[in-house]
Formats: sequence, C-alpha cells, structure tokens
Amino acid sequence: MKIASYAKSLGMATLVLGVAAGCSSTPKTEPAPAPEEKKVGMSDEARAAIASAKAAYDRAKGMGCAWFSTGPLLDSAEYKANQGENETAIKIAQKAEAESNAAIKQCEEQRAKAAEPVVPEDMSYEVITGDTLWGISGQPTVYGNPYQWPLIYKRNSDQIQDADLIYPGQVFSIVREPSVADIDAAVEHAKTRGAWSIGVTEESDQAYLSR
Repeated sequence: MKIASYAKSLGMATLVLGVAAGCSSTPKTEPAPAPEEKKVGMSDEARAAIASAKAAYDRAKGMGCAWFSTGPLLDSAEYKANQGENETAIKIAQKAEAESNAAIKQCEEQRAKAAEPVVPEDMSYEVITGDTLWGISGQPTVYGNPYQWPLIYKRNSDQIQDADLIYPGQVFSIVREPSVADIDAAVEHAKTRGAWSIGVTEESDQAYLSR
C-alpha cells in the first residue's frame, strides 16, 4: 500500500518536472517591432527659406527700417515648418523676405533723397515804377547789396534788353542763394562795367552774359 502510494507520488513528480523542462526548453517568441513612425518636422527647403528671410530681416533691422509685420511672419513660418507644414512655411518665409527687401529699398531711397543737395527755389519780384536793377539788388529781402544787380540781369536776360532799362509789371526771377563764384563775378562786373547809356546793350554786359 505504501509502496504503491510512493510510486504514484514519484510518477506525478516526474510528470511535473517533464512539463517544466519542456516549458523551459521552448524558444521564446519576441514580439514583432512596431512599424517606425514617420517623423514630421522642418524640411531642408523650409529651413533654407526661413534662413534667407531672417538674413534679409536682420539687414532691414540693422538699417532701422524693418516693418513690424515681418517678425511675426518669421515666427509663423518656423511654427508651420516645425509642424511639418513645410510648403506653407516656405510661402510665409518668402513673404517675410519680400517685406524686408521692400523695407530696405524704401530706406535706401529715402537716404539717397536726403543726401541730395537742396536747391532753393527762385523768388519772384515784380518791377514797380522807379525800380532799377541796382535798387532791387540792394533791397534787404533780395541781396542787400546793390553791386549784385548783374545776378538779376543775367537770370532774366530773356526779358531785359538793356540793364539800364526795366519796366513796371515785369516779373523777375531772383536766385535765392547764388554761388560765391557767381556773386564775385557779378560784383566785379558791376564795378568794372564802364560807361553805359539807356537803350543800348553795352559790350561789357554782353561779355558778362556770355560767361
């Protein structure tokens, strides 16, 4: 009875060990790797477009003429590119670059215009009875120096036949800021003109006009 029970127990133990050994020898199956997810992000084309736009924007800022709308456009382009919306990002970057280039051009034109010498406009003077070129030139609102009368004569030679004969109602153009060379030439002529007579264009006057 005891022998039979012992044999039965031994058989059960052998069966358990066999099952355990079989389980331990069975090769394990590794789970199949998950398919690799496609990475979404900034493309090389978008990166290049944004870099070009930033360079133009930095140049505009350096000149002090960048537009306020350009910075947010660049931020938007970077955001779209990082989200994988590269085509949209490129378009936004190109718009930002176009704005910066327009700002630079505008700034350069303004600076070039500011650098141009300002030529003062001529003033007008209407002749009244009793006026002479000498007297007009000596007025404080004109040249304040009567010896500069040849300046008026030369500037209006198309309507002055004789420097000694002008008429009420004539409107003369007066150069506001003549050059030093023109003033010197006018004063020299006024002082060395020589004899004159009304109704005649003196040769010295003709020589002065031809300079």
